[in-house]
Amino acid sequence: MGRWNVTDVMTIGAISVQEDTPFKEIVDLLDAHGINAAPVVDGFDRVVGVVSSADLVPKIEFAGEDDHLRLFEHRHTRQARGKAHATAAGELMNAPAITVMSTTSVVAAARIMESEALKRLPVVDDMGRLIGMVTRRDLLKVFLRPDEEIHREIVAEAMDGLVGVDGSKLRVEVDDGIVTLLGEVERGSFIPALVRQVERVDGVVDVVIQLSFDLDDASDQSTGYQAPVMF
Repeated sequence: MGRWNVTDVMTIGAISVQEDTPFKEIVDLLDAHGINAAPVVDGFDRVVGVVSSADLVPKIEFAGEDDHLRLFEHRHTRQARGKAHATAAGELMNAPAITVMSTTSVVAAARIMESEALKRLPVVDDMGRLIGMVTRRDLLKVFLRPDEEIHREIVAEAMDGLVGVDGSKLRVEVDDGIVTLLGEVERGSFIPALVRQVERVDGVVDVVIQLSFDLDDASDQSTGYQAPVMF
């Protein structure tokens, strides 16, 4: 199947800063462009870190406080206190930067954002040079795919080659990304594989099963699958 990659949803080009970009200039850039973070690049435009508004706020939070370490102070708080005295992007940034390539699948990008608690990722080429940005909002563009396009992919690719699944005995309906599978398969135990394959199609919101089967082996303990209720 033709899965969507980052290149299908990313914003080409990105506002970036150099390691020596001053604090005030970073604030001006974020405000002028309505963004919350910017990649930090070196002289070859390679991404070396990311600086966000969260890295700038400690300048306010710890204004006027002394520099003595607090007993049992949380590591995050110590790091924030250190950034309160930073004056340039290189001192403020989070490094190394977590990046993706344009060929990274949207699924992989979403998993990286979730596991690293990130809202955006710099997109780089094979030399590590910045070519764009992708955000969580960008990833949601897969759900803007037309129902007709999703239907074509399911019929032409998703069900192709599945054991025990005869496409001529199935009907696929797609409404606002919700896929309904109707018709007949050889065995009930074939249904989970069919559903998983359809769920992998970009833009699918949910899969509704309205399938019958010739052999009810779906409750077999070896499959771990319970037969669906028929409508």
